[in-house]
Amino acid sequence: MYFPRPLRPSLKWILAVAMLAIATPQIAQAEALLVVEADTGKVLQADNATMPWYPASLSKLMTAYVTLKAVKDGRVSLDTLLTVSPTASSQSPSKMGLRPGTQVTVDNALKMMLVKSANDMAVVLAEGIGGSIDGFAGMMNETARKLGMTQTSYVNPNGLPADGQITSARDMAILARAIIRDLPEYEYFVHIPSIRFGRRVTQNFNKLIGRYPGADGFKTGFICASGYNLVASATRDGKRLIAVVLGASSGRMRAIRAAQLLDRGFANNGLAWLRPSLGTVDNLVPIDTTPPNLREEMCGAKHKRPASDEDGEDTVASAGASTNGDSGVSFFASGLQAAMPTKPADMLAQPAAASEPVVVYTGPTKTGAALIAAVEADTEKLQPAKRAKGKHTRVAGKKSDAADDAKGDAKSASKSDSKPAAKPVRHANAKPDAAAAKPAADKPAAAKPAGKPAAAKPAAKPKAEKPKADAKPAG
Repeated sequence: MYFPRPLRPSLKWILAVAMLAIATPQIAQAEALLVVEADTGKVLQADNATMPWYPASLSKLMTAYVTLKAVKDGRVSLDTLLTVSPTASSQSPSKMGLRPGTQVTVDNALKMMLVKSANDMAVVLAEGIGGSIDGFAGMMNETARKLGMTQTSYVNPNGLPADGQITSARDMAILARAIIRDLPEYEYFVHIPSIRFGRRVTQNFNKLIGRYPGADGFKTGFICASGYNLVASATRDGKRLIAVVLGASSGRMRAIRAAQLLDRGFANNGLAWLRPSLGTVDNLVPIDTTPPNLREEMCGAKHKRPASDEDGEDTVASAGASTNGDSGVSFFASGLQAAMPTKPADMLAQPAAASEPVVVYTGPTKTGAALIAAVEADTEKLQPAKRAKGKHTRVAGKKSDAADDAKGDAKSASKSDSKPAAKPVRHANAKPDAAAAKPAADKPAAAKPAGKPAAAKPAAKPKAEKPKADAKPAG
């Protein structure tokens, strides 16, 4: 096409238009995506970023912010002991499953809440800091207002389904920036790779931690209505970016989406002239609509298994596809993806970098020998449930650590929590455990003398028969 010289477009203009056309694929399903610079709040990409959304466990980021602000202001300390109430104990999984009356420090409750996404610990913190769930929700909403989170409303501290609990990708990015800016000394809470409670190790549900280079925050979330959510951050060459993904199709896909967003954000630092300025995250214009409800899509009859916050078996057929966009506000060059050293799907298939789990425990703050004793005591609290359930208990335990919304987790949590913790919670762990150990030791001792007078072969037969009889009900 011929253009008169005064109207002839420059090569730079043609290239910019071509890059924009390439970088605006269509969203295949409801998703909200956002990438911002942590220090300036500058928006690098925004797709449905101001659409209202159900926050799910992303609500726990505000619970952590309000709690840690109380610590910083001297109203409580990380060593302050809080008590598990019946209300906290009754929360749906994922949870730690501590019995009412159990005490836990603010420090340990935060670690359990942010790594395991423990709903019961969120309520423990809310009741301890705000006096009640409603009182703490009021504190959360007041804090959101002060931070400029104009699209957010909280009803509870853990994000379990509740009418009126709403947020947006924009507001989640604002909150993440506030955590970095206002609480730098406590920021380590949002990137702990794993925790150990007794013998049980729980990996952070944020799959970028320990896998994506420079990953250093924040939190996952899932309920059926919201889909899979993630607020993530990473630092590279002194530059920190925040990515928000709402409504991804699986636990793995939200991590892939976030990795793609972060990769492109870092890769496009030198190509700012290709993108019209999107301003700062605070200035994004809210969309006046209702949140999408993804319940049928995430948890409908087509699903062969319950959806959960940790979804390790998800397919990643679209992992190689470019990050979605539908509004003309996505300005990254998708052709740069070929330059990535590792595809996000390949990265997530690798095990997380080796790290020592952070030990969490019940009771007052402890160190040294006292800490070792506390860990052993918490281990003993879990033992009776393991003996009762038999060989399959350890496998079930792993699932309960990972599941946030699965039915099986509710059953395992209720069983493991109702029996084992009754005696140890009274702070008489050593004596009851010792008393319980003696009868167990006496039974094998009594069996040996009985075995000596009897012939070895007859004694062996009943032992072989019993496992067969026990195996049928177990199967």
